[in-house]
Amino acid sequence: MSLTQALSSAISGLQANQASLALVSSNVANANTPGYIRKTISQTAMAGGGGISVNVVGIQREFDQYVQRQLRVESSGAAFADLRAQFYNQIQSLFGTPGASSSLESIYNNFTTALQALSTSPDDNAARSAVIGAAQQLATQLNQMSGQVQSLRATAELGLSDSVATANEAMRQIADLNKKIAASSSSDGATATMMDQRDRYIDQLAQLMDINVVQGGNNQVTVFTNSGIQLVGTEASQIAFDTRGSMTPASQWSADPSKRSVGTLTLVSTNGGSIDLIQNNAIRSGQIAAYLQMRDQDLVQAQSQLDAIAAGMASALSNTTTAGSAVTSGAQSGFDIDIDGLSAGNTVTINYTDQLTNTARSITLVRVNDASALPLPGGTGTDKVYGIDFSGGISSVLAQINQAIANTGMAASNPSGTTVRVLDDGAANRVNVNGMSKTSSATGLAGGSPAMAFFTDGSALYTGAVSAYGAQSVGFAGRITVNAALVADNSKLVAYDAGVAAGDNTRPNFIYEQLTTGTHVFSGNTGIGTASAPFSGSISTFLRQVINTQGEAANSANSLKQGQDVVVAALQQSFNEGAAVNVDAEMANLITLQNAYAANAQVLSAVKNLFDTLMRM
Repeated sequence: MSLTQALSSAISGLQANQASLALVSSNVANANTPGYIRKTISQTAMAGGGGISVNVVGIQREFDQYVQRQLRVESSGAAFADLRAQFYNQIQSLFGTPGASSSLESIYNNFTTALQALSTSPDDNAARSAVIGAAQQLATQLNQMSGQVQSLRATAELGLSDSVATANEAMRQIADLNKKIAASSSSDGATATMMDQRDRYIDQLAQLMDINVVQGGNNQVTVFTNSGIQLVGTEASQIAFDTRGSMTPASQWSADPSKRSVGTLTLVSTNGGSIDLIQNNAIRSGQIAAYLQMRDQDLVQAQSQLDAIAAGMASALSNTTTAGSAVTSGAQSGFDIDIDGLSAGNTVTINYTDQLTNTARSITLVRVNDASALPLPGGTGTDKVYGIDFSGGISSVLAQINQAIANTGMAASNPSGTTVRVLDDGAANRVNVNGMSKTSSATGLAGGSPAMAFFTDGSALYTGAVSAYGAQSVGFAGRITVNAALVADNSKLVAYDAGVAAGDNTRPNFIYEQLTTGTHVFSGNTGIGTASAPFSGSISTFLRQVINTQGEAANSANSLKQGQDVVVAALQQSFNEGAAVNVDAEMANLITLQNAYAANAQVLSAVKNLFDTLMRM
C-alpha cells in the first residue's frame, strides 16, 4: 500500500468516526425524547486506487418493525378499551350499585314500600302523601338519569369532533413528511429525524383508529384503515364530521341524511371522492370507534332501558286488558271486540292456531292516528305487529284489519257500531281463532276501575302512541311525571269511583301488585332479552336485571382495559429494548470510537512523518 493509499484510508476512517461520534452525541442528547429511535451509522468497505477505505452509506434506525406494527395494533385496541371503560364507569354510577341509597333500585323500592304502607292504611293522608312524594322522587330520578345519558352522548359527539381534528392534522403531517423524506438523502441525519417524526404522527393516528401502514420505496409509507380505505400517502385525505349541537333520545344515526340527527364521518379523498366511514364500518378500533359505539349503541341502549322502566310503570298502572266475546256464524267461530275507547298506541291482539302446521301465532293491531308513521315494524317469528290508521273511521279500520290477516284464513267484519268480529275459516279448518282481546289506557283517575293515569308524559297521557316523529316511549324517562291532578288530590289513590270508601285498599293493592309482581314484556332493544325472545317479568325484576347488566358491562370493560394495558406495556418494553437509547451502551461505544479516532489520527501522523522524511531526502 502506498502512502497515498494509507492517507486516504485514514481520512475516510476519521470521517466515519466523526459521523459516528455525532450520532452518539445525538442519541445521548435525545435519550429522554419521546418517540426518538436510537440511530447508528451504516458503513461499508470501499476499494479504489489499489487501497481499501470506508464509506458511510446511511444512517440506520434501530428498531423491530414487527413489534412496532403489533404495538400500533394493540395501542389502538387499548385506546378503544380505555375510553369505553371511562364511559361505563360513569354509566354505572348513574344506575348505582344494588343496595346504595341513591341507586335507582333503592328509590324504586322506596316507592313500592310507600304503596305497601298505603294498602294497610288507605284512609291515612300521610300515607297517601308519602306515596306521592316517593313517586315524584322516582320520576325525578328517571328524568335526571335520562338527561345524564344524553349528556354522555353529547360528550361522545364532541370527542368525535376533537378526534377527527387530531386525525386530520396527523394525516397532513404524515403526507408532508413523506414528501420531505422523498426529497432528502438516506445518509442524511435529518432524514432519520423526519422518519422519527412521521412515526410519532402514525402512532398518534393509531390511537384514534385501527390502521395498516404499508412501507414503499424511497422510505415512503402509505396508511390505510384496516378495512382497506387509504388515508394518506404523498397526499392526505380529510375526514369531515358535521357535529350536532344538542343530543336527545331521538337523536340517532342513519344512512339516510334526512333521518340522521347526529354527526357522521365522511372521508374526502385527494381526488374529491367521499365515503361514509360509519356506514361502511371502516373504523373498528381506537378512540373514534369507542366514541361511535358509546354514542350510537351502548348509551342508546342505556336510554332504552330507562325508557322501558318508565313506560312499563305508566302502562302497568293505566292499561286494562279486556277479553273479547266468543261468537259463531254458521260453521265459523271467533270473537267480537269493541274497539271504542282505544287511544293511539293501544292494541287489539288476536291469538290463533295455524292448523296446517299446528303452530300458535298472534297478531297485534296497534292504533295509529298518524298515517305517516306506517308501516310499523312487523314483529318477529310467530308474533306479527300491524299499525292500523283509525283516522278514516270503522270502514277503513276494517279494511286494514282484513289486509293484515288476509293470508291467515281469518276474516274480519263489523256486525254493529264499533265492534270488530274476527272468525275462522269454518269447515276448511285451516285456522282456529283461540281468543281476542284489547288493551286500552285509562284517561283519568276515576273511571270505575283500579287502573289510572298515575304517570303522565309531561301534561299529556302516556299511551305508547307512535307518530311520524317516532314512538312515544323514546325518551319517556326524561319526561315522565306524576299526574298533576293526582298530586292536587291524593284521595284519588283510593277513590277509583263514586262511593268508594276512604278505607278501600283495592286501588293501592292494584298499584302495588302491578309494580312488583305483574308480568310485563319488555322490548329486546333494551339488551335484556332479544327481539325474538323478549324479557318477560315484573318491573322490579327487570330493573334489577338492568342494574346487574350495566354492572357486568362496566366490569367487562374494565377487565378488557386492564388486559390491553398489560399487552401494550409488554410490547412497549420489547420495542424499547431495541429502539430506546441506552446511555451506558452509548458511553461504551463512545470509548471505542475515541480509540478508533486516535488510531486513525496516529496513522495520519505517521504518514505525515514519512512524507516529511521523503521531502528531506
